[in-house]
Amino acid sequence: MYGLIGKMKAAAGQRDALIAILLDGIDAMPGCLSYVVARDPKDADAIWISEVWDSQGSHRASLALPSVQAAIAKAKPIIASFEEHHETEPVGGHGLGG
Repeated sequence: MYGLIGKMKAAAGQRDALIAILLDGIDAMPGCLSYVVARDPKDADAIWISEVWDSQGSHRASLALPSVQAAIAKAKPIIASFEEHHETEPVGGHGLGG
C-alpha cells in the first residue's frame, strides 16, 4: 500500500469551497482505498488530506483522470499553499483489509 498525508491552506475564507472541490467525484479513483479531507481545528484556512492507495502507481495514474484534472484546475486559484507532505507505507487498519 501507498499513503500520503498532506496539509494544504486555502486562500482566506475559501476553506469550505476548497473542501467541496476536493470531495467532488472522488468515488471514481481506481486503487484508492481511503481518501479523507479534514478541517484543521487550529487554523481556519487549513485542511489535511489523508490518502491510502493500493500502490504508488495507482496514485500517479489518478492524477491523469479527467475528474482529477478538472478538480485541480478548479482548486488551483483558491489554494494558498501546500504546508506539509508525507509519504507513508500503510500496513492495515479499519476499512483497509490486511
